[in-house]
Amino acid sequence: MTEYFSPEGAVIPVTVISAGPVVVTQIKNKKSDGYNAVQVGFGQKNSKNLSKAIKGHLKELGNFRYLKEFRLLEEEKFKVGDTLNVADVFAVGDKLQVSSVSKGKGFQGVVKRHGFKGGPRTHGQKHSEREAGSIGGGLRTHVPRGMRMAGRMGSDRITQKNLKVIFIDKENRIMLIKGAIPGVRGSLVEIVAK
Repeated sequence: MTEYFSPEGAVIPVTVISAGPVVVTQIKNKKSDGYNAVQVGFGQKNSKNLSKAIKGHLKELGNFRYLKEFRLLEEEKFKVGDTLNVADVFAVGDKLQVSSVSKGKGFQGVVKRHGFKGGPRTHGQKHSEREAGSIGGGLRTHVPRGMRMAGRMGSDRITQKNLKVIFIDKENRIMLIKGAIPGVRGSLVEIVAK
């Protein structure tokens, strides 16, 4: 993240996204596939690391690291091999929905993972300040399904809605989006215009 100074002089917190060109690799339509969609490829990968099925599917379009399908409401005028740049798809002021995988935080306790209050610091409590407390109790003879406990935290798919495009650099393929976006630096981000 960084700061962007608007022409009016306001400081806007933004996330810088390198939105490289994506290539249309497949078109799906309602007649043959049952729904309208476009599949795009992004990034580069060594051809020896691609399976024969993917090589046959991509043909001479390139060796893409990522393939992603986007549903369309109606059939668009895309052709296989078309290159879509950030300035062709988005404009300044557009509302976006951004999805990515959040940072992995490892094994965490209930206080950090679920926001539990913890036990009292006094009144005979010795080592249970950050413990979960009872997980069963009453007449139950088992732990109920969905009981919040300690465990692995993070690495979840997070969707952030109502984000706004602040600036687009067409030459360098950079887009500035207002606010924070889930994920670590360099992670793959899926951006959809709302």
